[in-house]
Amino acid sequence: MDRLKAMELLVTVVEQGSLSAASRKLGIPLATVSRKLSDLERHLRARLLHRSNRLLALTDAGQAYLTACKNILQEVGKAERTVSGEYLVARGDLVVTAPIVFGRLHVVPVLVAFLEAFPEIDVRLVLSDRIVNLVEENVDAAIRISELPDQSLLATRIGDIRRVVCGSPTYFKTRGIPSHPSDLKRHSCICFEGQSNPRSWSFGAKKSPIVVPIRSRLVCTTAEASIDAAKLGAGVTRVLSYQVTEAVREGHLKTVLEAYEPAPIPVSLVYQGGSLTALKLRAFVDFVAPRLRARLGGSPARGVRHRSERK
Repeated sequence: MDRLKAMELLVTVVEQGSLSAASRKLGIPLATVSRKLSDLERHLRARLLHRSNRLLALTDAGQAYLTACKNILQEVGKAERTVSGEYLVARGDLVVTAPIVFGRLHVVPVLVAFLEAFPEIDVRLVLSDRIVNLVEENVDAAIRISELPDQSLLATRIGDIRRVVCGSPTYFKTRGIPSHPSDLKRHSCICFEGQSNPRSWSFGAKKSPIVVPIRSRLVCTTAEASIDAAKLGAGVTRVLSYQVTEAVREGHLKTVLEAYEPAPIPVSLVYQGGSLTALKLRAFVDFVAPRLRARLGGSPARGVRHRSERK
């Protein structure tokens, strides 16, 4: 049995969610996929998967083995890349993740310039508002808009993001401009589920917050929808400053209650580091970090090492 091939097969089956999907992904017959998994289970003398027509679930032994397989395959891949010269020349593939709106507005323009400067490096950009585990999902670098937990990744601060309250000039002309957070009780509010509590908003410092109840006339699952509704005069919304920069500049929205904003949220570029870091990743960090920092108006910052990653 080719154990590495068997490990790759198991990982593919789990990632694809079914044997038939893995068969299509790998370009091999479904019967072959099923047989090779059975061979692997016989070799290990353990059941790895609960299989049925509609269900594919890992056993406890299967979960432990899958984690080990991913680690082994990652180390094998690293060794192969070392031999092939990836640690000697800036070339190869990178996987980068960023929040959806931030990625579209800021990361994409910088990535285009990076690809032009490094023609031997290809990038897969994963835009997602969930926190991606770099180690488990084989991602090289990520943009994080949050306080960083204690983690083993390297991180460099590239700026700060404010949480702002804004509405359209037309809305404020009709309903008045709030001068204190408590005034929001008399306003129609639009909430983005990912960033706002639909029942109350908190302002000021963490040690002495001002918490005010609000009436959410509209709750949206994306920031874009919340912003569009605010531009149409449906009420005030609370989002991250970079998400409304253009709308504010063009006069479609006006920010209010700036004096009561919470502390800014740090923005960091985090990446997998160690004694052996591929030149492609070093090139990416050195190129992207200062350009994103400039776009956010931040000052130069040095990389910081953290101890253990949880998310």
